[in-house]
Amino acid sequence: MDVHAKIKQIIQAFIEKNLKIALAESCTGGYISHIFTNISGASKVFERGVVTYSNQSKIDLLQVEPDVLKQYGAVSEPVARQMAENLRNTANVDISISTTGIAGPTGATPEKPLGLVYIGFSTEKETKVKKYLFKSDRIVHKEMVLKEIVLYLDSLK
Repeated sequence: MDVHAKIKQIIQAFIEKNLKIALAESCTGGYISHIFTNISGASKVFERGVVTYSNQSKIDLLQVEPDVLKQYGAVSEPVARQMAENLRNTANVDISISTTGIAGPTGATPEKPLGLVYIGFSTEKETKVKKYLFKSDRIVHKEMVLKEIVLYLDSLK
């Protein structure tokens, strides 16, 4: 799959449907937003990208509940869900996506291994979170997350 060509198609389809998208990135550190905004026409569909790397930024910028962060940790389904839902609501967009994970090489635990990532997908209709385990270095990890996001967005166009 040529990711850049696919993103270009997604952007064109979203322009035609007048859909807006926003991204809340943690483990991908702005990489997904960077790739999307490299495509001409992205400004017509891409409302915003927020990098919330720390727990405090998730609380301050995305209204993730501190108790949820404390109970489940930043790399969890409930946090990915709140990141995606809260961003969609505050940014007033049709689709929002969140990423939270452990890109490594440090930070893993027996319960949360290296390469674990949760991707939240939120639309007005539903919010779902998918769990992945990508055993790779940091850059490849981000590229694999990007591919999963592109597959999801492609299904919406």
